[in-house]
Amino acid sequence: MTWDLGLQGIGVLAAMAILFGLFAEVVAARYTTPRVGVIAAVGFFVCGLAISEAWFGWATAEELQPNVDGLSFDEVLLAWLPGIPAVLIARRVGNKRHMSP
Repeated sequence: MTWDLGLQGIGVLAAMAILFGLFAEVVAARYTTPRVGVIAAVGFFVCGLAISEAWFGWATAEELQPNVDGLSFDEVLLAWLPGIPAVLIARRVGNKRHMSP
């Protein structure tokens, strides 16, 4: 496995992670820990890094388009699939705790 992620790719991944963290903050922060946005952003970054560099690291830049400085952009969007349900479950669990006496 080769790690070919450049600074621009890391920056795009970080921006995507921050957006996901903001999504988590808006959806679940009222019902869970105030740090849910940070936790979600770090989780998205790690998951996106694993998807881009480990899961799809074998493919060439020509096979995976768009490719932003080594980042498999479309494939990193797969990190939203487990992330959204995780945030919604955190909100649901936190909401039940919030409403209980």
